[in-house]
Amino acid sequence: MHIILGATGHVGSSLAQALLARNEPVTVVTRDARHAESLKTKGAHVAEVDVFDTAALHRVIAGGQRLFALNPPAPPSSDTVAEERKSMRAIVAALEGCKLEKIVCESAYGAQPGDGIGDLGVLYEMEQALRASGVAPVSAIRAAYYMSNWDASLETAQKEGKVHSMYPPDFKLPMVAPHDLGEFAARLMLGAVEASGTHHVEGPARYSPGDVARAFSQALGRPVEVAVTPPEQWEQAFRALGFSEAAAKSYAAMTRITLEHKEEPEKPERGATSLDEYITALVRKNTG
Repeated sequence: MHIILGATGHVGSSLAQALLARNEPVTVVTRDARHAESLKTKGAHVAEVDVFDTAALHRVIAGGQRLFALNPPAPPSSDTVAEERKSMRAIVAALEGCKLEKIVCESAYGAQPGDGIGDLGVLYEMEQALRASGVAPVSAIRAAYYMSNWDASLETAQKEGKVHSMYPPDFKLPMVAPHDLGEFAARLMLGAVEASGTHHVEGPARYSPGDVARAFSQALGRPVEVAVTPPEQWEQAFRALGFSEAAAKSYAAMTRITLEHKEEPEKPERGATSLDEYITALVRKNTG
């Protein structure tokens, strides 16, 4: 049995579908079973468990052989680093006494030790804590910038003819479609039990905010340009979106690290979905 944490998000649901398509037994873990109805209809078992309920989470994980560990994102209105550290530690605590064959951990490009750097610090701590637990061999997926992060830009592209970005229009980023992450995670989940280290996963090429604007322009059939938020306004911009003071600082720090200290793996794994294909599908889904 494959146990999937974060199964109703972009990556977790893609992984669940990839495993179910291969007729693999899957248990998806969610705080609200209603969000997993589509996976249930495809054959998944659904465990309605809050990640902070250590005993209940332990019982679910103990019933499986392989675990996909994804730390759920905290609401941006909270102190995201503090909340995500709590959930990460709850997941690790739930593993105590479990006998698993393998753990696949979802992490991110740029994960590194440090405080005040948002997910990058928490995900690095999670990689290390899972390995230190000794429960099972651990393989980590360091995912590139999700193409789905641009989903919210569809509205501004339609209404304003703009894609808002904190990166310069020509700044090339490693990006990846969640579907491709799910497919790669499925291969790891089904592969050899031995730890395979850290895998960097990105799309077939690197893309800039300018490329995003051009993709929306082509898909919408109207001009779309990049509107850049300068660094001195990053925290204010996050707060305007409903982020807490602490979260705004953390996300601004993550953005700065991505801009100034890109992780450059020598041989990343590459998904097949291009940015143009992703944006075209997004537009068709929401406007067709």
